[in-house]
Amino acid sequence: MITRRRVLAGSGAMLLAPMISSVGYAEDAPAKLTVLFDAFGKPSDLKRGWGYSAFVEYGGRRILFDTGGKGADFAYNAAALNVDLKRIDFVSLSHRHGDHTAGLSHVLSQNPGVTIYTPLEAAGFNSPIGPPLSNLIKRYVASVPDDLRYFGGNTPAELKSESPWAEAHFVQIREPTEVLPGFFLFSTRSEQPGTREMNEISLVFRTPQGLVVVVGCSHPGIEKILDSAVKIDPRIHAVFGGFHLVDLSDAETTDLVMRFRDKWKIERMAAGHCTGQFAFAEMVRIYGDHFDHAGVGSVITLPA
Repeated sequence: MITRRRVLAGSGAMLLAPMISSVGYAEDAPAKLTVLFDAFGKPSDLKRGWGYSAFVEYGGRRILFDTGGKGADFAYNAAALNVDLKRIDFVSLSHRHGDHTAGLSHVLSQNPGVTIYTPLEAAGFNSPIGPPLSNLIKRYVASVPDDLRYFGGNTPAELKSESPWAEAHFVQIREPTEVLPGFFLFSTRSEQPGTREMNEISLVFRTPQGLVVVVGCSHPGIEKILDSAVKIDPRIHAVFGGFHLVDLSDAETTDLVMRFRDKWKIERMAAGHCTGQFAFAEMVRIYGDHFDHAGVGSVITLPA
């Protein structure tokens, strides 16, 4: 089910308009995505690092997706690329890992009231402790000495820990949600070793040529994410971000890139971050000039 919600946009609140087939677009509004943080790119003075951040300008909206792996370097790149963090509509953090969240303190220093969408994260991003641990804390055992009772036996109604950004305005994404007209966030859950049960959110927005999909690390699997995206709109124009193909053989990687083109009919690829060098090579070979080199500092034009 896709929901719509009241969200904060900058310093003011707005009520979402009815769902539309594509993002409303003004002739003079930018239609582009700028990569603010990654470990590769054309020679420049920009800082490279392990992590990811992308800045979307589309339909008059300005969206920050992830905040890179080093706060000072993220801040430097944002300034060098003339990204005004005071004017963003919202921030989306794909998942909890530091290579996607390190620049958030800098963002909040510039825009303390901005809405930050996150996945549901037990005891993370100011969200409550999960039910298994909560039940353990609340359980009453008569034989326990009083000085060993959690909270002296008076457990608070709400159990949660502060995040490193205690004053931030976090909103958890639990189901596919249209957060602004034509812009959607949805969550998928990883079942992969090392990140099992971790939720990750992805961004999609409508364009006249289909969805643009922005992913963080794709820990749940890029195929699972794409299968969720096409439930919003079956046409996918382009995919940006990290695909995390660390466990695939070269043959499996080649097969996956072919399916990007033939199964999901994805017109353009702009993979980055943890996608992998062999996968980049195969996208260059298979997609040709439909593969966008999306390293740090790259500005990719989007269909208006």
